[in-house]
Amino acid sequence: MAGFLPRALVRAAGRVPGLRRLPLFKLLALAEIAVLARNHIAKLEPDERHRLLELLRLGRGRTSTLTPEDREELARLVAKAEPRLFAGLAADKLSPVPLPKRFVHGSKRP
Repeated sequence: MAGFLPRALVRAAGRVPGLRRLPLFKLLALAEIAVLARNHIAKLEPDERHRLLELLRLGRGRTSTLTPEDREELARLVAKAEPRLFAGLAADKLSPVPLPKRFVHGSKRP
């Protein structure tokens, strides 16, 4: 099983145009950020993920097209996925030096 993943990545890389030109460390950084994104989306229940996608489709990129109730629900669902923490962890993964915890996790405000 351990050899399956690298072989699958090599095969997948051969099918994506331009991917062979990406240096390996950039490819690994993208993979780590994808795993982070999956972990943050997994904080939502399956029905919440479905509703989030539905609200995003309804809004078509603009919250002004949603009802006030839908906007509140969208804000609640996005907050539950912890986007601030995701952004901090992603920046920490890409940074050549460890970032201070207050940058990664935010301030200790209640």
